[in-house]
Amino acid sequence: MSEQRPPASAAGEAVPEGLWTKCPKCDEMLYQREWEEELYVCRHCGHHRRLSASERISITADEDSFREFDENLRTADPLAFPGYEEKLTQGRARSGVSEAIVCGEASISAEPVVLAVMDFNFIGGSMGAVAGEKFARASERAAEKRIPLVTFACSGGARMQEGIVSLLQMAKTAAAAAQLARARVPFIVVLTDPLTAGVFASFASLGDVCLAEQNALVGFTGPRVIEAAFKIKLPPGSHTAEFQLQHGMVDIVAPRRELVGVLGKLLRFLRPAPEGGAA
Repeated sequence: MSEQRPPASAAGEAVPEGLWTKCPKCDEMLYQREWEEELYVCRHCGHHRRLSASERISITADEDSFREFDENLRTADPLAFPGYEEKLTQGRARSGVSEAIVCGEASISAEPVVLAVMDFNFIGGSMGAVAGEKFARASERAAEKRIPLVTFACSGGARMQEGIVSLLQMAKTAAAAAQLARARVPFIVVLTDPLTAGVFASFASLGDVCLAEQNALVGFTGPRVIEAAFKIKLPPGSHTAEFQLQHGMVDIVAPRRELVGVLGKLLRFLRPAPEGGAA
């Protein structure tokens, strides 16, 4: 079958906008509707385009099942950091969400869950006081209702504009994950592109089961920073989900289209016992 390409315009007619798009990795032209049907995965090179929180929820949660909570929590400016208020405003406009994480109750393959989804479009998915608080509240709700917490993590790390307040969220979110473990309620993490720094070093590495999306960049510090700081050459692919799988940091790597099916099987297998019931 011949390779599909944008049709040439007839008699100087312009091709309507929005019909075709270019893969950001291999530069191949993709028919927009087919790309959407493939969940924004390039059929030529397998590149997974980053998803917004709303896109991730729409392809993961059962239809009309997602009910957001804590959507009105808003970030303050504890250090009066120059330009921070403007950056927050820009982040909300760019992403369409009020913070770097969106939390709610939903069902996945008919299994009830608390769903926490990070959005890289909001200041690089960075974790500040409100993002940490929303994750902690999601964990508490999951423990109280005894339904699994499923988190899709993507982040550039702690939010520098909040200084030590942001760094303390690493301890806070790790404690929240430990609370879930004590309650014997499943915590499933899905690592998506990119996942680095403080989020990777805290709750995103503490799931009972750790999944990762195919080809995701995963690592504490970016490879160029490590190579420049230590004057070394890292092995190829050292910051990929597949590398983390080979070295025991990830349990399963799956392409985007298979993730919901994998999550459904895990949720049925790990379904928590009622409170006071047998473990």
